[in-house]
Amino acid sequence: MSQVEGARVFREAWIEGVHRHFPGEPKPGYVTPWEDTPQWEREAAGAVYDQVRQFIEVSGGRTAKLSREQKGRFVAVCWTAQMFKHFENPKPGYVADWPDLPAWQQETDADIFEVIEKS
Repeated sequence: MSQVEGARVFREAWIEGVHRHFPGEPKPGYVTPWEDTPQWEREAAGAVYDQVRQFIEVSGGRTAKLSREQKGRFVAVCWTAQMFKHFENPKPGYVADWPDLPAWQQETDADIFEVIEKS
C-alpha cells in the first residue's frame, strides 16, 4: 500500500473513531474529509500509518496480543513525533502524553491501530 493510501486509511479510521467516541458534536477539523485535509496532516497520517505497519511486521504479526491501551499509546506517541516534526512549537494538546489525552482520543487511537492491523 502506498503512503498516500495508508494516510487515507489512517484519516478514515480517525474520522470513524471520532464519530464513535467523541462526546457530543466534534469540531469540524476533527472530521474534515480527506480532500480538505492540510498537506502536513496528510504527511503525518502517512508516516504514522507506516510506523504502525512496520511495527506490526517486525513483531511477526503478534500485535493482536497487545492491549487496546498499548496499541493506542503507540499511535499517540508516533503522532506526537509528527507534531514536533511539522510544528516548531505545537499546541500542548497536540503533544499531550497518553494519560492527559481525553478518553475519546485514546479510544480513537486504539481504533486506528486495529484498523491498520486488519488492513
